[in-house]
Amino acid sequence: MLLLGIEGNVPPSTDLLQGTLDLLILRTLDLEPMHGWGIAQRIHQVSKEALQIGQGSLYPALHRLEYKGWIQSDWGTSENNRKAKFYSLTQTGKKQLKTELQDWGRISVAIGLVLK
Repeated sequence: MLLLGIEGNVPPSTDLLQGTLDLLILRTLDLEPMHGWGIAQRIHQVSKEALQIGQGSLYPALHRLEYKGWIQSDWGTSENNRKAKFYSLTQTGKKQLKTELQDWGRISVAIGLVLK
């Protein structure tokens, strides 16, 4: 679940455009392989704490992206010295990220036009 927080209040739940979470995950993994909690934290930090991805949305999305062949996973050791599954982009995932970014650009321009 994507949550939007405002100044420490309980964040309201919001609906995502279909595919937005996938795009956020792919973009985050474009930087470096990460484990699930790290992906959620990175999105939270980069969005200046406006976006919070819940486990109930994150892990199904990771499994879906892995099934599509856009990401792959390998077991490793986290910064806390714990066993964790690390996700990374595949070549197919890198191509898909490029496509998704282009699509997002078109969609955001179109939405901006409607909102003017």
